[in-house]
Amino acid sequence: MIALAGLTKVFGSTRAVDNLTCTIEPGVVTGFLGPNGAGKTTTMRLILGLDRPTSGTATVGGKAYRRLADPLRTVGALLDARQAHPNRSARNHLRWIAATNRLPAARVDEVLEMVGLASVSGKKVGALSLGMSQRLGIAGALLGDPPVLLFDEPVNGLDPEGIRWVRTLMRSLAAEGRTVLVSSHLLAEMANTADRLLVIGKGKLIASTTVSDFVGRSGAGTVTVRSPQLETLRRVLTDAGLRAEPAPGDPAILVRGAAMEVVGELAARNAITLHELSTQQASLEEAYLELTDDAVEYRTVSS
Repeated sequence: MIALAGLTKVFGSTRAVDNLTCTIEPGVVTGFLGPNGAGKTTTMRLILGLDRPTSGTATVGGKAYRRLADPLRTVGALLDARQAHPNRSARNHLRWIAATNRLPAARVDEVLEMVGLASVSGKKVGALSLGMSQRLGIAGALLGDPPVLLFDEPVNGLDPEGIRWVRTLMRSLAAEGRTVLVSSHLLAEMANTADRLLVIGKGKLIASTTVSDFVGRSGAGTVTVRSPQLETLRRVLTDAGLRAEPAPGDPAILVRGAAMEVVGELAARNAITLHELSTQQASLEEAYLELTDDAVEYRTVSS
């Protein structure tokens, strides 16, 4: 288990991580989400002891990373797939990590096979594609067979088959009872992979919850309404302050951010016949964009 308690990191006048308190539990995949500059990578670096917190603590199994007797046997991490000597072969890169962490050399071939790099293990790291580099980074994280794993954008550069492989790997690692924290900007993929979400913005905690609860609290669901009195219904809904829009290419109205019961009661009060009244839950992307809107630091400007 990973536990953050009041974790704070200040760089000059910037609070990159601001009083984060939460736990990342074993046995589930926890997706780590937040806008660019939200503090995700800094938080991971603090967990791994690569940066020192300004205040607060980050512990793994009750201990700070720097106090772990065999760090690689406890925590495996992929932060930057390109952090490897370009002139070493993939196998020698992993052998070097194994030797410096007192890990058996036989484990190198096991993880190379596991990540699908056995056939190119003699290739120099600098000649590997980004996708292959990601796989090598994942192999390095798995080398010590650790109970806790952190992955920062592990599907970056992977093709669809590779993305599916990572998804399956993450879920299988969690099913073995490991703690798995995965940062990603691919929200659709996180919806398929993660059981829980840790969401931050401007260094602060926005949510630590299940995927379904996070989506449910957004209020971004859409109500679909069909009626033979469609124009009258649209006017009634708009007058009530609701967002009522025509459904693209369909004789129906979409009402966003309102409960289905509210729409039905308005129609009944105005004697409007309904042929359909249904609701569609927001996607993870819609919920994420709504709940992190105030935390977006870098916005594009429409021309």
